[in-house]
Amino acid sequence: MSVFSKLKQFKDLRDQGKKLQGALADESATVTSGGVGLTMDGNFQLTGVAIDDDLLNPAKKEKLQNAIKDAHGDAIKKMQRIMASKMQEMGGMENLFGKK
Repeated sequence: MSVFSKLKQFKDLRDQGKKLQGALADESATVTSGGVGLTMDGNFQLTGVAIDDDLLNPAKKEKLQNAIKDAHGDAIKKMQRIMASKMQEMGGMENLFGKK
């Protein structure tokens, strides 16, 4: 495979990555775990946090911390599933390497 062929593959990969990023820009995932709700956008940034008032009691600090960690993990997994679905809709990465 020539150098120019490799460069074209890299450009195609970059272009497909930009296309995927654009497709994910409007996506969001909201999850609730243990009284904590998180909303995450397609760039894996938290855009919303909701905490049950009951968890704001200092005696429940550890429970709140665990709920935040659990909700964050759930939000990431949900966004990853959305991302995988979008990639599949776009034809995945296999078409870059001639595996249509």
